[in-house]
Amino acid sequence: MKPIERSEILDYMTYTEKRDDIRPEILSAKDRRRVHLGDDLTFLFENRDTMRYQIQEMMRIEKLVREEDIQHEIDTYNEILGGYGELGCTLLIEIDDKAERDVKLRQWVKLPKHLYARLKDGSKVYAKFDERQLSQDRLSSVQYLKFDTKGNVPVALGCDHPELTLESDLSADVQVALAEDLKS
Repeated sequence: MKPIERSEILDYMTYTEKRDDIRPEILSAKDRRRVHLGDDLTFLFENRDTMRYQIQEMMRIEKLVREEDIQHEIDTYNEILGGYGELGCTLLIEIDDKAERDVKLRQWVKLPKHLYARLKDGSKVYAKFDERQLSQDRLSSVQYLKFDTKGNVPVALGCDHPELTLESDLSADVQVALAEDLKS
């Protein structure tokens, strides 16, 4: 996916003025790229529009105006986008109960190594993940993943962790959105 460039980013004041017009379209794009796996895992496949929105939101919240700070946000979010033939994804581990979440994030410390996208031919593509987010004893509740599908649209997402074995088929709408992303 083509990286986001500085010229595509509005200053935070202009973005704030246009935010109400931009937001509905982005939320719709996110809905078409959101996949729930079981009760606790939500995958949000990212594209240039969703990442540009995240950059703009960070700039608005943090009132970023220094060029080096803005470029840092752009560089950070560009890392999440998949490269050629890849799908970039944010994984949210959503467990409301704090005590239960703490236990599971310790039990699931190796979870990223067990996440996969299943392709039409039945093969599994395991996630590449950001090693900087991992620790020896606890998983972060937000993970950034990439699936190198070689340009193929997955038909399901799954997990084969010993304590969490799940698979979910991707809807036709999600598959269409991911096909669009793989072409961009």
